[in-house]
Amino acid sequence: MAKNKILYCTILNLFLLGLVHAQNNDMQLWTTISLEKKITKTFSLNYAEEVRFNENISEVGQFFSDIGGTYKINKAWRISANYRFTNKRQLDDSYSKRHRYYVDLSYRKKFDKIVIMFRTRFQSQYSDIYSSYTGIIPDYYSRNKLTLKPDLDKKYSPYISAEMFYQLNNPEGNNLDNMRYTGGIEYKFNKKASLDLFYMIQQEYNVAKPQRDFVVGIGYNINF
Repeated sequence: MAKNKILYCTILNLFLLGLVHAQNNDMQLWTTISLEKKITKTFSLNYAEEVRFNENISEVGQFFSDIGGTYKINKAWRISANYRFTNKRQLDDSYSKRHRYYVDLSYRKKFDKIVIMFRTRFQSQYSDIYSSYTGIIPDYYSRNKLTLKPDLDKKYSPYISAEMFYQLNNPEGNNLDNMRYTGGIEYKFNKKASLDLFYMIQQEYNVAKPQRDFVVGIGYNINF
């Protein structure tokens, strides 16, 4: 029990860190629908569509399509590979086109009544390949996410998480440039459909004018 309390306190402290040192604030809404098709006992395909509203939920900031596959190594470990095509709104109201490739390695373990999930991600993203001089130069990121949730054995499951973004090829030096602190609840309608509701604070670091976003999210997931 003492270990569980330490883990919860660590995540809560990360939430509090997201409330300081911000200059630009924005309220956002993220909406997602995702599909997962189980091909075999160990392999599945997934597809997702997401729309993100920013500027105090007054405009579409970005929308993307994401497709990939997941391989279940064993009960604890999974590996997945995905491709994402994104349209991101710019200051002149045009949309920047981005191609992202990423690989995830995930670990899940239950300790007493607490489920701990850790995911490490390596991603490569190209922006405006045909309309920018730097379009052929990808941005490389390492992203690590820790999630804690109680094992309630019920239809609903609350959780908290923290995610770190570490840029790997910054010309000015590799550094941490973004953190996400999330609290939410998952609700299972049945074995095939579930709903995810969350609130997230997203905080930039190591930039001249850091952005802080307050995000309300809703996701609908279908497994078949």
